[in-house]
Amino acid sequence: MIGETTDYTMIVHGQQKHTVSGAVQAAPGLVVFRMPADQSLNNPARWRIGHHEGLAIAEAMCRENAFKGVEILVESGIDWTQDTDTIKDTVTDKTARDLYAKLSYAWCDEPGSNYMRGDVSHNGTYTDADIESAAAEFKDDGFNALQIITAMSHTVPWMGLDTNDFNEAHDRIVTLAGAN
Repeated sequence: MIGETTDYTMIVHGQQKHTVSGAVQAAPGLVVFRMPADQSLNNPARWRIGHHEGLAIAEAMCRENAFKGVEILVESGIDWTQDTDTIKDTVTDKTARDLYAKLSYAWCDEPGSNYMRGDVSHNGTYTDADIESAAAEFKDDGFNALQIITAMSHTVPWMGLDTNDFNEAHDRIVTLAGAN
């Protein structure tokens, strides 16, 4: 399902437009992209599923979940290549509620439904310094590997990582922290 990358113009706050580079054509009429660092600073769900005309359909904490969400949207039978007004006219409130219920099984939510205090725009990305800092903190707290994985799954930037990236970061932190 993953297609070519493209520039994508998203619409934020009604009519403001912002161009994102590297959006992925995930299915006809649907793109997946990472929210730019200067947008939605308090939202840890950095991955969006967007309609080709620029409106957000759903958000996800991890890239892999956004693509799972696209699969659900495609299976819905809605023709996402249509213009926004046509889709809005054909999708009832009940259909939308049912669709978001299904999307929740892929850990996707309605746009703007996640909030954390502070600037969490770096969720899902990390540096070696982040690894070293987390390892030092967990070592000072005497955490074991299980406690570390539990803490990481609920904190920025770790909770926004895809599975393999999360596992790699966890292994590095556990090793540096001397945890078992």
